[in-house]
Amino acid sequence: QATDGEDGPTDAAGAYVTGETLEKALSLGIEPETYLDNNDAYRFFEKVGGLIMTGPSRTNVNDLNYIFRF
Repeated sequence: QATDGEDGPTDAAGAYVTGETLEKALSLGIEPETYLDNNDAYRFFEKVGGLIMTGPSRTNVNDLNYIFRF
């Protein structure tokens, strides 16, 4: 099924990490292990910074469609 470039459960295209990400999280009182245990990277990076927000591409460049015939 083709989409409009808006895939996944969140509005973020991903996140980036720098050498300061862990230090910043700890200074904010954020324990990264808690977010890892809960598979919640979105909320971690929302608080620490680093979410990549591109918006929908409105293209189907990388979408694949399969038709199976038996």
